[in-house]
Amino acid sequence: MDQIELSPRYSTSEISGKCVKCLAEEELNNCLFQLLSSGGDDKDLQKKFNALVDFLRSPEARTLVDESERYLAEGKKVSVKIHFEDEKLSYEIVTE
Repeated sequence: MDQIELSPRYSTSEISGKCVKCLAEEELNNCLFQLLSSGGDDKDLQKKFNALVDFLRSPEARTLVDESERYLAEGKKVSVKIHFEDEKLSYEIVTE
């Protein structure tokens, strides 16, 4: 499974924004739909689904939401990367 990248943004008059948690939930729903459509046999999709569930349940999720909001308030572009390697999740926040 490749990394999952979530890029939150603030809402503007033209574009509605989403926080990291909302993006993860949206990605989880998309993943679930794909799993149901394909019969659930895709191992990479199953790993991605489980990684997103684990992320949303983790205490780090709240910290990453808060930290990304702070960076957005400073006018920076933010992305949160979720890595799943050797059955272990890791997260990183990247700013520009």
